[in-house]
Amino acid sequence: MTTQDTPTSPPAPSPAPELAREFSHVDGGGNLQMVDVSEKPISVRSAVARGQIVMQRDTFNAIRDNSLKKGDVIPVARLAGIQAAKRTAELVPLCHPLPLSGIEVRVSLDESLPGCRVEAFVRTTAQTGVEMEALTAVSVALLTIYDMAKALDRTMVISEIVLREKRGGTKGDFTSAP
Repeated sequence: MTTQDTPTSPPAPSPAPELAREFSHVDGGGNLQMVDVSEKPISVRSAVARGQIVMQRDTFNAIRDNSLKKGDVIPVARLAGIQAAKRTAELVPLCHPLPLSGIEVRVSLDESLPGCRVEAFVRTTAQTGVEMEALTAVSVALLTIYDMAKALDRTMVISEIVLREKRGGTKGDFTSAP
């Protein structure tokens, strides 16, 4: 046995029982797990998320005028958000893959920022909600705007990504302040 194999002190007690009581994604042995939703009722669930990206006026104008070398930002960002919602379970650990029945991503120019606002609406009939899918759609749509315009402006700021509302499920509806 080498000196590396020789324990120098007893292992610390596992915090597993305490974690298991506090976190739904940790079992009694302290192992990460996907929450079992098989006993939850199937119901219609929806979520709305939103966020924004603020940029320099010249960048805003280039997006508005569709003069960026990478192409028309708004439809590409919308498509990126839709694709992201569909792949959320691949991106977020322990997130359930869901049969999404509707995804709508809106990208609008806001001269007062100047920048873009993104809103995503996601819907399913399942045993768990679609909040993560809506938030992922908004995040990736905003990242796509950044990617397409970064040659003009690396000072853009993505912010205020929030869950605006959720509907359905056993915990009921939620609406955040406007």
